[in-house]
Amino acid sequence: MASFRELLAQTKSVIDETDPAGAQARLSAGAVLLDVREPDEFAQGAITDSVHISRGTLESAIENRIPDRDTEVVVMCAGGVRSAFAAKTLLELGYTNVTSMDGGFNRWKDEGRSWVTPATLEPSQRARYARHLSLPEVGEAGQLKLLDAKVLLLGAGGLGSPAALYLAAAGVGQLGIVDMDTVDASNLQRQVLHNIDRIGDRKVDSAKKTITQLNPDCSVITNDVRLEANNVVDIITGYDVIIDGTDNFPTRYLLNDASVKLGIPVVHGSIFRFEGQVTVFDPLDGPTYRDMVPQPPPAEFAPNCAEAGVLGVLPGIIGSLQALEAIKIVLGYGEVLRGRLLTFDATDMSFREYRIAVDPNNEVTTANKDRIQLTDLEGSCSAQLS
Repeated sequence: MASFRELLAQTKSVIDETDPAGAQARLSAGAVLLDVREPDEFAQGAITDSVHISRGTLESAIENRIPDRDTEVVVMCAGGVRSAFAAKTLLELGYTNVTSMDGGFNRWKDEGRSWVTPATLEPSQRARYARHLSLPEVGEAGQLKLLDAKVLLLGAGGLGSPAALYLAAAGVGQLGIVDMDTVDASNLQRQVLHNIDRIGDRKVDSAKKTITQLNPDCSVITNDVRLEANNVVDIITGYDVIIDGTDNFPTRYLLNDASVKLGIPVVHGSIFRFEGQVTVFDPLDGPTYRDMVPQPPPAEFAPNCAEAGVLGVLPGIIGSLQALEAIKIVLGYGEVLRGRLLTFDATDMSFREYRIAVDPNNEVTTANKDRIQLTDLEGSCSAQLS
């Protein structure tokens, strides 16, 4: 039976090693640094842009974090022992260009090379978000992205309620809410942010109470105002994603034009009776609302939920899908619904997908963002360019 020293020597005989100077040269040329230390070690200091996977979870997590097996990988631990065994494991998994850093992070630091103290989760946050941390596609880095994210919800009603609840539960660090209405008894059939004790309260205040009780990690910025041309830029500036839960065409066009001007993606949702739809309008990469709906329909063909009714559970489905798309945008993971309209029919439990093309006649684009003039569009939804 081989001793540890013999096993280490045997491992080092089949892998490539480099010193910190060589590792730094490889990283500058585009190699990925894989840090296989334990979380408590990583929290005390790390190298910028490194991929952290503790040695104990390497085999199960590496394919999701570094899927291309031809990627040049430099493996690092504290002193160069665990990284050697990890490098051998990667070779056995089919990775073709792997090097272990001799001396590890300790030698890197002793030689005066650059390192940082990374942001890490508190113990209570590790417990709260444990199921996210178990997902290699999210992990601690993804959870930190969520905690640093800012998402704006237009409306604290049917769509805004489930979206807000799931975004807060997921750990989104800041939620902004825009709504100028009060809680009414008729809202409680579907607007799950509110309850019977809050009838007559301002919706933004009711929403803040619910969200804060659900997750104190989430700060809530309330805007008890109507979204208008004179305030839209101030309200939406600084947010990473906007959840559109509005129910009227003038506000949708105003939001579209402002989001194009500022380059902020919008997760659009709408509901009607037993049907709903979701898509993502990203002005930097895909069609926008004016590409999908160049002109609003006549008012008589666009009844609201109060006039036409809506199945109470329907906004829960659509709003949850909006929250999901927002989380994917924040994480930079998966394929979001850019250029794709997902529709849902509750009567036969069917989803359908339609492509949205860019309208060549649409002038409200990122290329023209400096010419976009924001105007209140009551009675007229034609954009103005200077």
